[in-house]
Amino acid sequence: MANTKSAEKRARQMAGRALANKRVATSIKGQLKKTRASLTAQTKDAAKAEFQKLTSMLDKAVKGGRLHRNAASRHKSRLNSQLVKIA
Repeated sequence: MANTKSAEKRARQMAGRALANKRVATSIKGQLKKTRASLTAQTKDAAKAEFQKLTSMLDKAVKGGRLHRNAASRHKSRLNSQLVKIA
């Protein structure tokens, strides 16, 4: 329990940030699943569209400090290599 006003405010801020981070992480996981599904289905156009959406989401998460840039880069690199194989 917070003992000071500043500690109470800090707790409120952290709760809000944790919720925002969770929202972003959940949406990225969902988009990753969609992208992987379209890659395994070997549908080139759908996979490309899903990959572009995912890339945008990852870049925004990195920009907001919600995801490490190396993690985003790793995801993009691995999925792009799979996309090139089916193209």
